[in-house]
Amino acid sequence: MKNDNFISIIVPLYNEEESILPLYKELLNSLKDYKFEIIFINDGSFDNSSEIIKNIIEKDTKIHLIELYKNYGKSAALSEGFRYCKGDYIATLDADLQDNPSEIPKLIDMLSSNQFDIISGWKKNRKDPISKRFPSKIFNFFTRFFSGIKIHDFNCGLKVYKKKVVKSIDIYGGMHRYIPVIAKQKGFTTSEKPVHHRSRQFGETKYGSGRFLHGFFDLLTILFLGKYFIRPLHFFGLFGLINLILGFLINLYLTVGWFNGIPIGNRPILFLGVLLIIIGIQFISLGLLGELIIKSNSKSQNRVSSIFSLNNINENRSN
Repeated sequence: MKNDNFISIIVPLYNEEESILPLYKELLNSLKDYKFEIIFINDGSFDNSSEIIKNIIEKDTKIHLIELYKNYGKSAALSEGFRYCKGDYIATLDADLQDNPSEIPKLIDMLSSNQFDIISGWKKNRKDPISKRFPSKIFNFFTRFFSGIKIHDFNCGLKVYKKKVVKSIDIYGGMHRYIPVIAKQKGFTTSEKPVHHRSRQFGETKYGSGRFLHGFFDLLTILFLGKYFIRPLHFFGLFGLINLILGFLINLYLTVGWFNGIPIGNRPILFLGVLLIIIGIQFISLGLLGELIIKSNSKSQNRVSSIFSLNNINENRSN
């Protein structure tokens, strides 16, 4: 064994039946010096992916399968994998064989010998069409600019984490692209290492052009929630207070005029002052409502239909 650390490999997949066995064999070869587990997350596949993995499980107790009720997306799949894994270091990679499993030990060595909490792969020589590479460069640029994290490839599926990171973050929607940003908001640090990227061998890409627009909104969501998630009243209350003050000053001005005999009943500014006060109260109420929701909504929805390992497969057969 290269060291005593236990490694968890998390592989989200959706209709990747052709690549599962080759990926499994490559992972075994790459991790032969480690104690490890491989967790496949079936994100609602309708091909034979699940059956192939169950056949592997019968022969290898290090393999686990988490099946989701439906296709929730990569973020949800990773989230369930993070919740289930037990490793000291956790590696993630896609199931399409474009990520090279032989890079995992190199990333683990870099993570264990540095002060960083995440090592992200950098597909420096990316084997994808320009229709994917060019938009990706744009989003990586904006993510670097807004987050201050100096890495080149935020969306690379090949990453290695320390256990404390994956047990501290919560991802949903399309936020897996911005895990380094979410981790930074929790106080964790990220570095990167160039990795070998391969052309897709089987199937077709699951990503459409619409994901880039969605990714931009996801970034805004992360930046907003990172600052105001635990204190929504600070955001809404600020706008509410500004409106209240403006409305109060307008009405104070009109009141002084009214005491001096100036009629105010037909002045539009009166309605503006009242409107600003109402809007201010509504903003503050939204902030208070957000505080109540955060306090009460602490449990996430259940997305897992079943978890397969060798033990429960044998139990089901005996029954």
